[in-house]
Amino acid sequence: MSTKALRLGTRRSKLAMAQSGQVADAVSQVTGRPVELVEITTYGDTSREHLAQIGGTGVFVTALRDALLRGEVDFAVHSLKDLPTAQPEDLVLAAVPVREDPRDVIVARDALKFTDLPRGARIGTGSPRRMAQLNAYARSHGLDIETVPIRGNVDTRIGFVRSGELDAVVLAAAGLNRIGRIDEATDFLSVDTVLPAPGQGALAIECRAGNTAQDAALIAALAELDDPFTRAAVTAERSLLAALEAGCSAPVGALADLLADGQIVKEMRLRGVVGTTDGTTLVQLSTTGPVPRTYDQAMTLGRELATEMLAQGAAGLMGERAH
Repeated sequence: MSTKALRLGTRRSKLAMAQSGQVADAVSQVTGRPVELVEITTYGDTSREHLAQIGGTGVFVTALRDALLRGEVDFAVHSLKDLPTAQPEDLVLAAVPVREDPRDVIVARDALKFTDLPRGARIGTGSPRRMAQLNAYARSHGLDIETVPIRGNVDTRIGFVRSGELDAVVLAAAGLNRIGRIDEATDFLSVDTVLPAPGQGALAIECRAGNTAQDAALIAALAELDDPFTRAAVTAERSLLAALEAGCSAPVGALADLLADGQIVKEMRLRGVVGTTDGTTLVQLSTTGPVPRTYDQAMTLGRELATEMLAQGAAGLMGERAH
């Protein structure tokens, strides 16, 4: 491979720049080449509409993929939860590095925990998935909360709490970790309370699908950053999402984790949830099986759980089905 700088396509947000910078350092180490960040504005960054209204699927991804296909960048870094479940034939997911903490966190006024929020507390989130599960938990535990739809970057969202406009906001632990602000979280939401978005906490490193020697060499180099357990887990989660025919703004949570006996990993458990945003109805199921060794095995794990969830009425809970 040459010593010319590699061009990494990234969104402009503080979080995207932070996680792309971390990937750039890692790629530089495995390739011996400098990596420069190329900032790209996506539709999701400029639109002020709520994600549920603009469809969610691909709004943060399409501009990056277009730049890749035009040869303006050599590879791109995405938050994996933003990726549509269908992979374009001319692009390849070269690496899924080790996953950050997949949980959601609360940033609340007065350093409050979720369960200590006052009656009628206003909690901001742009995610129907979070709304559905928070409202369901509140309903079953006698809490009185109001979920409020919001948009914006981390500063904007936390600003709603600091200004007193909201009592709390929900954010991804991974994002706060990556920008060095996890100490602002006042409560970590157990995955038993709120299942994360499929792929939450994981990054996707994408490049062109190897039509040239340079592309093939880059794919091989990026593959060194791949974590097989994380890839198997997020593949199963995204397979569940795809089989439910739901886009990334649908109220679907999923998490695959490894079950170990001492130091030996025995099985993978996949949990899925879908619900109405008011929390009145949830379909929540799990399945456990051997740790997937192949892409097809991971896909099968997700599809089988989705089939069970659909049989329990999941389809009717998602509102508008993605097409």
